[in-house]
Amino acid sequence: MALMHTSDSANFSTATTFGDKNNTVCPQAEIKDWQWTVVPAYMLLICVLGIGMNGFVLMVFCLHKKACTVAEIYLSNLAAADFFLMACLPLWAAYVINRYDWPFSHLLCSLFVLPINMNAYCSIYFLVLISIDRYIALVHPLSHKGISRTKFAKLACLLVWGFGLLLSVPTLVYRKVVYYSHLNKSMCILNYTDPKEQLLFDGMQNTFGFIIPVCIISYCTLVIINSLNNRLIESSNSQKTEQKATTLVLVVLLAFVICWVPHHVVMILETLRRAEVLSGCSIITNLEICRAIFMYLAFFNSVLNPILYVIVGRNFRGKVRSLFKQWSINRTMTDRTTSTGSNLLRSVKTEVNSI
Repeated sequence: MALMHTSDSANFSTATTFGDKNNTVCPQAEIKDWQWTVVPAYMLLICVLGIGMNGFVLMVFCLHKKACTVAEIYLSNLAAADFFLMACLPLWAAYVINRYDWPFSHLLCSLFVLPINMNAYCSIYFLVLISIDRYIALVHPLSHKGISRTKFAKLACLLVWGFGLLLSVPTLVYRKVVYYSHLNKSMCILNYTDPKEQLLFDGMQNTFGFIIPVCIISYCTLVIINSLNNRLIESSNSQKTEQKATTLVLVVLLAFVICWVPHHVVMILETLRRAEVLSGCSIITNLEICRAIFMYLAFFNSVLNPILYVIVGRNFRGKVRSLFKQWSINRTMTDRTTSTGSNLLRSVKTEVNSI
């Protein structure tokens, strides 16, 4: 029996029946009734939290009167990627509630997953940019001012968005609504016409979307940590500022590792299974279980990031206090102007009445 697989987690969906290279049929894992209610509720909850929190982060970065630093430009773009991901989750929750019977149009099947895939690829490359910026700031501080100008940071972010879109093209092209008569369902899946195409695109996405950026991040992080350990004795104000910014970056990187790395590892194992390097019903079943768990764990990272900005990011908290203070002053001035205008109007009315 040929492998029949409709599941694709960063390339999302669900599962039907499976077979390995020895033509052994592997039964589908039973889906419990509570999964149709708990999973959508979880997705809607993180959707509300993620949209609210990342929207707040974007508001602080955009409305604050002081220009963003290079690191803040990267973090704001990361927040934007998280925001777009969260905005698409209600459609996915509706799909799960409908028991993987796609209730929307064919076009929406292709488009709604695009921000989800772009989040996976863009997020990791924004972290690459953040890691490189911190690497230069701590290891090559003399060249940091010349290299990390904001216009180059904005251009780098634009290139990351474009590269994330490029890596998501296979998902955009091959994701379609397919009707399965034995299930009586129309499912939104990746429908590759040739298994070799799927292996090619999966290998490309695993390599450029995970392996290469993780190697860069790992190298920069190790050098950063080593540099911080060597500078603990020094205590200049500029170095303290750099260390505070670097601490936030390291915490965000740790959160990414916890939330996203298991998902990417499972996707690599899935590619090996499709290439028949791995086989067996137990492996297939375990991958199916891990894929679902780690996919939802990866989604949680979009809620965790803005929380970390507030808890760890002292500069971000300072921006928040400054922004609220600015709003408070503006409101006070507006109230005073309104009050002065009202008093003046009453005075004029009094004088007119006296005449």
